[in-house]
Amino acid sequence: MKRLLILVMCLLPVYAMAGEAQDLAKDPVLEKRMIGLAERLRCLVCQNESLASSHSELAEDLRREVREQMSKGMNDEEIIDYLVARYGDFVLYDPRVKSNTLLLWFGPFVLLGGGGVMLVYQLRKRKRTLAEKETELTPEAAQRAAQLLNEQKDPQA
Repeated sequence: MKRLLILVMCLLPVYAMAGEAQDLAKDPVLEKRMIGLAERLRCLVCQNESLASSHSELAEDLRREVREQMSKGMNDEEIIDYLVARYGDFVLYDPRVKSNTLLLWFGPFVLLGGGGVMLVYQLRKRKRTLAEKETELTPEAAQRAAQLLNEQKDPQA
């Protein structure tokens, strides 16, 4: 009896197979287009996930809304404009270049350029300072340096 129970328990996982998940849209082309668009949009709840990868209820609702807009015949830009009008620019993963996003798009390059200019300035300033400090050795200092070098070469003397 125990052997039969063990055999049945060993075979149970074989019968517990999960089926493949079905697309939510009846049209696989529409579903693929929706996923492509949802990857360009941000989940409003998760904030660091795309709409395509989020599992929140709001993301599911937004994906359903995008599917409905696509089935009505709207193109991707019209859908994006609709979502931006409704939820603001935050819904976009890559915000558009506008007057209020110029700093976001070009600020890193300005900071990088400014850092490069400061680096060149500091290196030139350091080079001038070192050149000014460089002087000839006095005869006494030269004799002392030669004496130290000789001691270094011949430690037993």
